[in-house]
Amino acid sequence: MPSRKYLLPDQAPLPWHPPGLVAGVDEAGRGPLAGPVVAAAVILDERAPIEGLADSKKLTALKREKLYDEIRAKALCCSIALATVEEVDALNILQATMLAMQRAVLGLRLKPVCVLVDGNRLPQLDVPAEAIVKGDALVPAISAASILAKVHRDRWCEEIDRAHPQYGFAAHKGYGTALHLAALHAYGACPEHRRTFAPVAQVLAMKQGASGLAK
Repeated sequence: MPSRKYLLPDQAPLPWHPPGLVAGVDEAGRGPLAGPVVAAAVILDERAPIEGLADSKKLTALKREKLYDEIRAKALCCSIALATVEEVDALNILQATMLAMQRAVLGLRLKPVCVLVDGNRLPQLDVPAEAIVKGDALVPAISAASILAKVHRDRWCEEIDRAHPQYGFAAHKGYGTALHLAALHAYGACPEHRRTFAPVAQVLAMKQGASGLAK
């Protein structure tokens, strides 16, 4: 039976935040049929405010790109980490997401006194943490993390599109759009597809069945 250690928060919500550095954490890429899940952790500098921080999904691609550069330039520190396609398939997407978040926090140059995570689940961490539903729209540090994670993953999709142009990754970013599903049925799965996700598993089963009938 797979471990349940990531399924529920290990830390209780904090009634108050201790003084010191606070990191915001968010992810991108839980829903797509291909590619890694990416997480980012950000500790903002109160002396260098960044205007326009918001949930990355509410921003245009151009605005995200500009904020990405500004966050990297002005934050006290930030970290981007991922869980690979192989880890997504081996662990399941929830646990892979928690792993990517854990790696992002561990990658910070400065250690926070507490961590604020978007959503309702917490990765295992060695510092106090709180899960905040819709935190990417409420907490600037989480908003910044959501932007870093989203831009990093979008750039990955554009890069992989050059290696596998027939799938259209640059356009749909790995999500199960009609275009993507049509390409999956036409060409099968590439190495970057998540084998345990139902649409990919169904195509693989169909291809395997057809191969068996042809023998």
